Amino acid sequence: MKKIVVVAVLCITAFTFLGFNHPILQTTEWIAPPEADKIKNPLIGDVKSVDAGKALYTIYCAPCHGEKGKGDGPASTSIKTKPADHSSQKIQKQSDGAIFWKLTEGRATLEMVSYKLVLSEKERWSLVNYIRTLSVK
Repeated sequence: MKKIVVVAVLCITAFTFLGFNHPILQTTEWIAPPEADKIKNPLIGDVKSVDAGKALYTIYCAPCHGEKGKGDGPASTSIKTKPADHSSQKIQKQSDGAIFWKLTEGRATLEMVSYKLVLSEKERWSLVNYIRTLSVK
């Protein structure tokens, strides 16, 4: 597990410094543009995609966001902006399209890389579906 975390953190760092993200320069809360809310999830309700999303989350997201999505992953202490708590109402109330957009575009000012060139569209939707399972009950 430690090797996966180290590799993921190194990849995230490399992608950030190599410019594989598109910074959205907002000085306040990170809000997806209104048109993102219109993007429909083609995999909604697909149990297989949730399982695939969990596997991807463990590799790409858990190093910063933590295993349960609380924003407390091992890499979270080494970045200046606290990673989002994916289980929070703040994230869970966002549309699938908004979450997908954020995964796709990234935001350098929050040290969130773009996964547009790293993960397929289907993989990014699988991540959205898994993030939905992290909701605080």
